[in-house]
Amino acid sequence: MFTGIIEEIGKVSAIDQEGENLHISINANFTSALKIDQSVAHNGVCLTVVNLDDSNYTVTAIKETLQKTNLGKLKVGDAVNLERGMKMGARLDGHIVQGHVDQTAICKAIEPQEGSYLFTFSYDHALQNVTIEKGSITINGVSLTVVNSKLNEFSVAIIPYTYGHTTFQFLKEGDTVNLEFDVIGKYVKRLLEVQNKAE
Repeated sequence: MFTGIIEEIGKVSAIDQEGENLHISINANFTSALKIDQSVAHNGVCLTVVNLDDSNYTVTAIKETLQKTNLGKLKVGDAVNLERGMKMGARLDGHIVQGHVDQTAICKAIEPQEGSYLFTFSYDHALQNVTIEKGSITINGVSLTVVNSKLNEFSVAIIPYTYGHTTFQFLKEGDTVNLEFDVIGKYVKRLLEVQNKAE
């Protein structure tokens, strides 16, 4: 379980393919505090630490993960948003994030505002995921609030701190991002679907 509050920006130090899997090595300041089998969110994707080597650690992304997220597009040297699992009893500064990406989206526009940045994203509505105005959304692991919610599009306002401490500073129009929709909203949607089928 995560909160969507990014701890640091890591850097991809190596990528090795084995069959349909990718072993992704990350250089991060908190590597010395990690343990084998620990969960870390990478651009919002929960992956298990399988190897530790000085300031680098390695995780494995399987075929399904690569198909549903942007991790397959990573290259050596790329920046990655990182968050370790939340501690029980700590403040939940973002929102409840599972680290299970629902789908990807495309960055359509980046508009500088007076004191912030407005990022607009479009996604495939065929998967029937929804956003709501002022609801929560996780983009590349970052907990954010939705504005301008539409059927297959929404925007988020990024304050300078978030911009400077996450990979939003590197994001360009046309880039692919990972989306995790609000877990409470997903349960409500599923319950309504079950109820409608029963009627």
